[in-house]
Amino acid sequence: MGLLQEKLVKYDAPQRAMAAGIYPYFRMIESDQDTEVTINGKKVLMFGSNAYLGLTNHPKVKEAAIEAIKKYGTGCAGSRFLNGTLDLHVQLEKRLAEFVGKEEAIVFSTGFQVNLGVVSCITGREDYILWDELDHASIIEGHRLSFSTKLKYKHNDMESLEKQLQKCEPDKVKLIVIDGVFSMEGDIAKLPEIVALAKKYNASVMVDEAHGIGVLGDHGRGTCNHFGLTNDVDLIMGTFSKSLASIGGFIAADKATINYLRHNSRSYIFSASNTPAATAAAGAALDIMLNEPERIEHLWKLTHYALDGFRNMGCEIGHTETPIIPLFIRNNDLTFLIVKELFEDGIFVNPVVSPAVAPEDTLIRFSLMATHTQEQLDRALESIQKIFRKHHLIP
Repeated sequence: MGLLQEKLVKYDAPQRAMAAGIYPYFRMIESDQDTEVTINGKKVLMFGSNAYLGLTNHPKVKEAAIEAIKKYGTGCAGSRFLNGTLDLHVQLEKRLAEFVGKEEAIVFSTGFQVNLGVVSCITGREDYILWDELDHASIIEGHRLSFSTKLKYKHNDMESLEKQLQKCEPDKVKLIVIDGVFSMEGDIAKLPEIVALAKKYNASVMVDEAHGIGVLGDHGRGTCNHFGLTNDVDLIMGTFSKSLASIGGFIAADKATINYLRHNSRSYIFSASNTPAATAAAGAALDIMLNEPERIEHLWKLTHYALDGFRNMGCEIGHTETPIIPLFIRNNDLTFLIVKELFEDGIFVNPVVSPAVAPEDTLIRFSLMATHTQEQLDRALESIQKIFRKHHLIP
């Protein structure tokens, strides 16, 4: 055995969880991503999905993907930079830019690649990147690749952000990068306060709208639209893998910024372009989002009902205001065990444990889709109350 294998073989956390019967990952789904899925021949209610509008199996979305394959084939066989740009990509980029209120947009192969490729290249050696400690991993990986000085501030803490801004040289570029909706905790960034600080210290702002699009704002335009601050935010990022029911991502900004990124973002230039099917599916999902606002209305009706339900039963849910609801357990092994017991009771939820969060902050991520019924939600609330009581997490 080589030195590399000797080092890696010591990593046995998954094996220990498997041996204890509480390993919760890579559960193989044998059906479409709906409010009910099939795993190992068993039907369970899905409360672990990011498909907030429930469009992944919508007939119009599937038909758009099929028609794109018929016309363009299954792939583009190259990067956007060279031979991989389709008229389909350009059309979607124009629509997305208009949707979020910016001059131009470019589409990447995944949302992760957007943050990786944008954050890593948009500032220089003498510049600064300021980031919330609970930003998504893709933002963190992006700034790790940057040569700029990185300054972390406490989550949604404006005093902490201002202290970090005060460390920056006044004449250097300062980019504040945040999640609009934080993906695990479900709370919303304090965007009005962040924009005010950005103006005070002559900084720029980039907002990751992965979990805001389809949830917040006019027809699901996101956090920036929700606060009426689209014109005050410099870059708006979004992904297709949540409300847009596909795979891919985009960045939208002014023409000069997009021109720079189009020719300098390495994860854009050196990655194969979005498949025709993924691109067309995202476009069809955008159509539905714009034409069926009742989906978002129902999602928020369910969200308020669920938030009230969890609070009334005594669950600790933090500061969430969205369809992402954290149920804090604050113990790694107990989190795994409860996820297992909920699954056995027909409820699929996701564990969030260390090192993704501190051991004392472990939680179960419960998320809603517009296609859930109140009866399904009641069933989940009943199951969670029963199992949480069993483990003395609630009265």
